[in-house]
Amino acid sequence: MQRTLKKYFPIFVAPTGLAFMIAFLLPFFIGIYLSFSSFTTITDAEWVGLANYQRALEENQGFTSSFTFTLLVVTVSILTVNLFAFAIARMLTQKLRGTNFFRSVFFMPNLIGGIVLGYTWQSMINAVLANYGTTIVSNWEYGYVGLILLINWQQVGYMMIIYIAGLQAVPPELTEAAEIDGASRWQILRHVTIPVIMPTITICIFLTLSSSFKLFDQNLALTNGAPQSKTEMVALNIVNTMFARVGQEGVGQAKAVIFVIIVVAVAFLQLRATRTKEVEA
Repeated sequence: MQRTLKKYFPIFVAPTGLAFMIAFLLPFFIGIYLSFSSFTTITDAEWVGLANYQRALEENQGFTSSFTFTLLVVTVSILTVNLFAFAIARMLTQKLRGTNFFRSVFFMPNLIGGIVLGYTWQSMINAVLANYGTTIVSNWEYGYVGLILLINWQQVGYMMIIYIAGLQAVPPELTEAAEIDGASRWQILRHVTIPVIMPTITICIFLTLSSSFKLFDQNLALTNGAPQSKTEMVALNIVNTMFARVGQEGVGQAKAVIFVIIVVAVAFLQLRATRTKEVEA
């Protein structure tokens, strides 16, 4: 069996590996090269060194302000999405009637496209704000709250499913032993359940962090950065730089490279920090 697997392994891996190289690795390295170039198309790229990176960090580019706004969204989203998802998962792993129905209902928003969600929430929030004579794009705080609500509504159900799988994998004998020892529900949750499901928490935090950082279509549909680009997240800022500002394609590519490096670094630190708290059940 081992000989057969080794013999045919390259045949089965080759199509996927080739597709990965063409669709990911090659564009990635071309993108890094273009971030050091001035270009309108790949064929007319001219090397300019670090000039694009210097321009990307200038105040009038809005990159630093959009990154600050993105950090605010990501921080709150990680906390709220995971708290709500875990709380709902806890309730739906109890012996309650209709748990399968509620699991499906909470998961359904994750199946809706980001553009549709953005315009839907924009309409709902504007309908509420119309009673006060304002709209979601009149104040950046309204857009900020709208993004948090949208992210929670879309992602809580997905994270809930992962938390349910983690909670169902907790050995019942550990909980029973803690109950016999006189531990309260809070003590069991803190000292038994959470340590055991730390791998699940690691996955959910990573998924929430990465998806919130990369948020684009929801941001575009909900506020499109208004007012005055104060609700513009990094992904939207990069796209606007690339396609809406003539002659700044290289600057937009430099922003994208900086963004990738920061997100990868933050995700790595998060994974390292949460994995140190994982225990063997």
